[in-house]
Amino acid sequence: MYDFPLIFRIPQRPREPHSMALTREQIENIAALARLELSAAELPVYQTSLSSILEFVGALDRADTASVTPMAHPLPGLKQRLRPDEVTEQDHHAEYQQNAPQTAAALYLVPKVIE
Repeated sequence: MYDFPLIFRIPQRPREPHSMALTREQIENIAALARLELSAAELPVYQTSLSSILEFVGALDRADTASVTPMAHPLPGLKQRLRPDEVTEQDHHAEYQQNAPQTAAALYLVPKVIE
């Protein structure tokens, strides 16, 4: 399970066993770390959304997967058909460069846009 207070340096507070609700201060700290400027009206929306996401992750973390066998493919018995790695297209590089205004060393020259 992820320990978000360590990542975000949020002080620990007692919580209910499965509660992942974030406080207003935690949301403000996360916003500061993400360089987001949240208005007072946006804070409750983010608080609700992020708390819901963390509760969902917590629910996934609590799921018993001990008896589940890892899968290499979602549809067992099927195999991906692979084609041979062969060149099927011709090189038209020189032909395309004939239309370019300027080229040098097989590269397109473009005007400088950042000074």
